[in-house]
Amino acid sequence: MRFSWLLCSAVALACSIPFQASAQPVPALDPAQSADQQLKALYDGYAAWDAQESGYARDAQGDLKPLDYLGAVDPATQQRRIAHQEQILARLKTIDLARLSPEERVNAEVFRVMIENNLIDLRARGWEMPLNSDSNFWTYLDGSTPYQTEVEYTRYIARMKALPAYFDAQIANMRAGLARGFSVPRATLVGREGSIASYTAKPGAENAFYTPFKTMPSTIAPARQAALQAEAVAAINGAVMPAYAKLLIFYRDEYLPKTRTTVSARDLPNGDAYYRGQVKLYTTTDLSPEEIHKIGLGEVARINAEMRKTMRDSGFKGSFEEFLKFLRTDPQFYAKTPDELMGVSSYVAKRVDRVVGDYFKLLPRRRHGIIPVPDALAPFYTAGRGGLQNCQMNTYNLPTRPLYNIPALTLHECTPGHSFQAALSAEQKGLPSFRQNLYFSGYGEGWGLYTEWLGNEMGIYRTPYERFGQLSYEMWRAARLVIDTGLHRYGWSRQRAIDYLASHTALSQHEVETEVDRYISWPGQALSYKLGELTIRRLRREAEAKLGTHFDKAAFHDTFLAMGAVPLNVLESQMRAWIASQQGRHTAN
Repeated sequence: MRFSWLLCSAVALACSIPFQASAQPVPALDPAQSADQQLKALYDGYAAWDAQESGYARDAQGDLKPLDYLGAVDPATQQRRIAHQEQILARLKTIDLARLSPEERVNAEVFRVMIENNLIDLRARGWEMPLNSDSNFWTYLDGSTPYQTEVEYTRYIARMKALPAYFDAQIANMRAGLARGFSVPRATLVGREGSIASYTAKPGAENAFYTPFKTMPSTIAPARQAALQAEAVAAINGAVMPAYAKLLIFYRDEYLPKTRTTVSARDLPNGDAYYRGQVKLYTTTDLSPEEIHKIGLGEVARINAEMRKTMRDSGFKGSFEEFLKFLRTDPQFYAKTPDELMGVSSYVAKRVDRVVGDYFKLLPRRRHGIIPVPDALAPFYTAGRGGLQNCQMNTYNLPTRPLYNIPALTLHECTPGHSFQAALSAEQKGLPSFRQNLYFSGYGEGWGLYTEWLGNEMGIYRTPYERFGQLSYEMWRAARLVIDTGLHRYGWSRQRAIDYLASHTALSQHEVETEVDRYISWPGQALSYKLGELTIRRLRREAEAKLGTHFDKAAFHDTFLAMGAVPLNVLESQMRAWIASQQGRHTAN
């Protein structure tokens, strides 16, 4: 969601309802312009509209910054967004792609897939189910990023004041979803209300929403700081806490009791078509659920053989099942304190720093921290999460967080995985604005999984147990191909999915159940990791075979990251073009 700030002044303290942009027709393309100019006008216009819809604007450095309102989520606004983007697609089809420059041809394909993906979710009325067991609309609204100017603080206060109306609109949408049987499965939501309740427990300056006001920049005069802090306390007590309290009552007393008791997406209204749409959205491929299930079974068999070999390399003499039990229960594999787990992750990150220059020539200037997953999310959250500012490690329930998994997890979430990738993306201003904050799951999550495998080359895994942890994580993502399609195409039960993941990986039982609930409540998303990684590794093998001794892994990685997030078909065409250019250069020499 994004929005124009022309109607809500950036320094206004009112604007307490979500912004509602008026319907805007997409301008006709200028026939006097070149194809490149027509395309640029279309996607630049979209980027400006999208920022306005979502409540963001670009600062002088070109970075998106939140304004003083929240995006409207009501059905009429969503229908208007559908119509607007359908108009954009119609305009795009009138541009002669053959007349585009090679660079703009790539932008056209990325733009097309992005708009089509937006429409998949909008046409399915995805706004009526704005949550799953992993993500939701009510977290990450508190100001976790420090603000630098008075304007940013006043905008933040205005957004806090807008929360009651914003939550009311989300509640209305969730009620509409319940009425047509379009809800998150109940089995995956028990206990998730803790992430709402945490914002109702502490008032004023003790609330998480007050965090940005605890340390304010010296460029704001002390008297003005005090005034802003007082306004923040009033907004938290008068708007934020009541909004969360109302949402909590709705969630506990109305939503949760009425959610569906089935677990398969095929049990939703028009469920089979809905699932196939989600598969296309997250994988950016034309693979069917049936084809993906088959790929998954093949990968599971291949990785299982490698895991058994690694078990033998460790010197363990028992069966595979006994080895998994040993890994899940032996105290040597578990941290005694959160700091111990964080220390293992931090040491992995520093070992990566020692060799990262051998694998990447393009390094980001921005650094990231490693912090624990917030307490409100940790009990049902995944093992970790990458981010531009910080990489997160889950330190909740330490007996379920084996240390042999931490090296692979750190590579994936921190460096050279998501945080590294996000920093490079943020520092790259050469892409069109619509691509600068774009995310395709197959590209991004495929890269994260590829970096886990790359850790073998980088020398990060020092013991057979850490190597087994990497393979277990790879198996985890391969098993997703089987489980996600098993649940949503073939009607597997939750217990069958749990048993399958537990018997094939060294994940703890807590992690297994948390992950399966994620697949149940977020159909299709989990498929992107392995399919993306398979694409990247296949392209690397092609490059190695065709370039031989001239293959440069750092150049391969830099080329991948420099292109920014793209659909998998664009990734393949671009990397093959790079391979061909390298062949031509070395042939000429």
